[in-house]
Amino acid sequence: MMWRRFRRDRTGVISAYVVLFFFAIGLLAPVISKLYGKDPYTRYGQEREGLLNDFGYPVLPNGGISGEFWFGIEPILGRDVFTQLLYGIRTSLLVAVAVTLLATLTAIVLGVAAGYLGGRTDFLVGRFIDLLMAFPNQLFFVAFMPIVVALFVADTDETPTWVRAVAMILVLWFLGWMSLARILRGTVLSLRTREYVEAARVSGASPWRIIRKELLPNVVTPILVQSTLMLPNFVTAAAGLSFLGVGFIEPTPDWGRMFATGAKVFENDFTYMFFPGGAMVIFIVAFNLLGDSVRDAFDPKTGR
Repeated sequence: MMWRRFRRDRTGVISAYVVLFFFAIGLLAPVISKLYGKDPYTRYGQEREGLLNDFGYPVLPNGGISGEFWFGIEPILGRDVFTQLLYGIRTSLLVAVAVTLLATLTAIVLGVAAGYLGGRTDFLVGRFIDLLMAFPNQLFFVAFMPIVVALFVADTDETPTWVRAVAMILVLWFLGWMSLARILRGTVLSLRTREYVEAARVSGASPWRIIRKELLPNVVTPILVQSTLMLPNFVTAAAGLSFLGVGFIEPTPDWGRMFATGAKVFENDFTYMFFPGGAMVIFIVAFNLLGDSVRDAFDPKTGR
């Protein structure tokens, strides 16, 4: 019934195809780049004459768009924008998916445990969530990224890309799971007094078995809905860190780093900002619409 309800929602279906398209091009970025014949690291504008002018901007109009460079070339460095965008999508989605999975698992463990066990466990988890939700997210992300990176690499060493990726995942995860945990806690509080849960408890089932067999199947809906809404938020948060210079840095292709470059050159080359900005808007809108459609499909009261 849920699947049939979702299929009748044309907006949700189209949004799902758009989201799948973004994930596909992110996963297949190396293959597409090889077929295209360009990579995101080579400075074509500096290696070949006639692509950039004396000020470092593309000679051709519209950011240097041509049959050879589909989305133009990057000002100053002269890299291919199309492959930069492909790998930037890949980088951002890998980080966002990893954070979403960790945040969802953490919320399931703590939220369900607090809701079912109650008492001291519920009190401690609830106060811990209240404490974390008091943190200003963006300020925390910016302030703690260098600290987390320093745990892996000394100040005198160059920071590998994987260290920055791990640091971003940890920082975003630390303050990214509380909303879902609260929702699951409230849902489990209402479920734990149901007859089938009481019957399982009377029959001698362990708390772990009751949680796994009786409660978790009944909280799938909020988990799926919130996860589809959390992921685009993590995409924008990761891009924001790179934009501010505490996330991924050169030469790693990243959505946020492309925005940072675009902000510097938009007065002379607006086209460069158009492609990463347009791609992110389409992705965020599509994912949010998909989340709404999933919620409507699972809830018969709001499903169309």
